[in-house]
Amino acid sequence: MGSRLVGILWESSGKRISCGCTFSIVAISAPQPHLHQGLVEICLMHPLDVVKTRFQIQRCTTDPNSYKSLGDSFRMIFRTEGLFGFYKGILPPILAETPKRAVKFFTFEQYKKLLGYVSLSPAVTFAIAGLGSGLTEAIVVNPFEVVKVGLQANRNTFSEQPSTMSYARHIIKKEGFGLQGLNKGFTATLGRHGVFNMVYFGFYYNVKNIIPVNKDPTLEFLRKFGIGLLSGTIASVINIPFDVAKSRIQGPQPVPGEIKYRTCFKTMATVYREEGILALYKGLLPKIMRLGPGGAVMLLVYEYTHSWLQENW
Repeated sequence: MGSRLVGILWESSGKRISCGCTFSIVAISAPQPHLHQGLVEICLMHPLDVVKTRFQIQRCTTDPNSYKSLGDSFRMIFRTEGLFGFYKGILPPILAETPKRAVKFFTFEQYKKLLGYVSLSPAVTFAIAGLGSGLTEAIVVNPFEVVKVGLQANRNTFSEQPSTMSYARHIIKKEGFGLQGLNKGFTATLGRHGVFNMVYFGFYYNVKNIIPVNKDPTLEFLRKFGIGLLSGTIASVINIPFDVAKSRIQGPQPVPGEIKYRTCFKTMATVYREEGILALYKGLLPKIMRLGPGGAVMLLVYEYTHSWLQENW
């Protein structure tokens, strides 16, 4: 792959072609470090994702089986489902990791280039490019999310629940590939990823350009990590109502056989009316614990990979 890229980037005279090909290198080469970082992140942080989903689909706190706190949820899952209960639904995000990361960063760069032809401020450009990348990313990940949420919602022991493939086949056979099947919750996923990436990229690059660069490598790393951590945290707070709506739509319905949660904004309105405004923020703490530091690491890996490729290619 490296020799082909070199062939693309260099003319017969040995000079680098100045045609803005950096995005191609990043899009093709960056997935490797992103894949390793992403897989490690999934394995370490998936228990928090399971807990987040359980809180979001939980409707009644008076139920003796409901989770009262983050610590209580960990204790109950471990006691009733075992250690592997924290890793329910882990295969779909692992399978989606490579295309998800590639689409996120590749499309972000491409939308930035397209917006360069329009007279927009850098702040608006970063935000809109992030929104576009999130909407595109949602198209890729939504089927995986449907399967993941269904498996995470299952409270049987790990050995008793269906496998990822058998559950996916069950959804397709019963409900098909459409908006009530493997793509249910699509509009909520669009909102979740679109809003998250808009805030995530927009905040990070705008704030990073305001805070002065530090000449000390360690302090510069901490500067970027801190901004990335704050970006992931703020984005999580702003987009979580979409996340709650997505979990309600994709998860089990209150009455079997009856679909209560169908569309994104109607689901938000129903949750708000029946459970109050705070219900739209269920699962916020585990979400921040996962996407705050995870978002910082993801941007740092991308930036350092991007810089290395620019310097060496």
